[in-house]
Amino acid sequence: MWPGMGIFDGMTRALLAALLVWCSPFQRELLAQAGVATLGVMVKPVVPFTYFDKDALAEIEHARFGISLEGGFAFGMNVRVGLNNTISLETGLGQIQRRFAYTVANDTSGYEETARIIYTGYELPLMGLVFIRLGERTWMNTALGASLDFYPSDVEGLIEEGSIYIFRRNWAQGSVIGNLGVEYRSAKSGIFYLGATYHRPFNDLALADISYIYYGPPSRSDFTERLPLAGSYLTVDVRYYFHEDPDRRKLRRGK
Repeated sequence: MWPGMGIFDGMTRALLAALLVWCSPFQRELLAQAGVATLGVMVKPVVPFTYFDKDALAEIEHARFGISLEGGFAFGMNVRVGLNNTISLETGLGQIQRRFAYTVANDTSGYEETARIIYTGYELPLMGLVFIRLGERTWMNTALGASLDFYPSDVEGLIEEGSIYIFRRNWAQGSVIGNLGVEYRSAKSGIFYLGATYHRPFNDLALADISYIYYGPPSRSDFTERLPLAGSYLTVDVRYYFHEDPDRRKLRRGK
């Protein structure tokens, strides 16, 4: 044996032992998602996003109509299932309330009025998530999936000289969804998540009949225009996932 080799062997063993001890919490954190089903709750304020879908506008003689998405609010619960250390599946059930502003105007009489109406739907998403580790307990994810959206009823609104009637095109329709976010995985207090989701239906959300009543002179006239409602929206996602210990889960399975 070369002189001093024993010293180097001892140092190597010490470094390896220290490295294993240092990495053990990381390994536990990595395995904490694999095979674990986690229940979460979410709230998602809706941000108007007209880059792909412009506001709906129409004009008949002297009557002008317009409708646009002003915002809204979504909330619900979801379930995440870890397939391995970096890939998970997520599904759930949520409610979405879109707030639309509609305007009726007449240049001849000088009449113009804007009112708001809420259209409610329910969503059943299924997404695949890929995680990238940023720090000891911080992860970034990107997700892509589809959603089955349900619309239970039509809705109607009235103004002084007109009305709006929004009726669904289908009881259920499909959408594509994309998501990007960052989460903090605490040791015992669950997962805290902040991100954004883009939701785009394959077809128009609904159709809206906007009516204007002109009382004269010389006589009363009724004007109605049908406008399509685009259902695309962007949300700011705030989520919380309850803590689930994988060791306890394995213990319950063994019993």
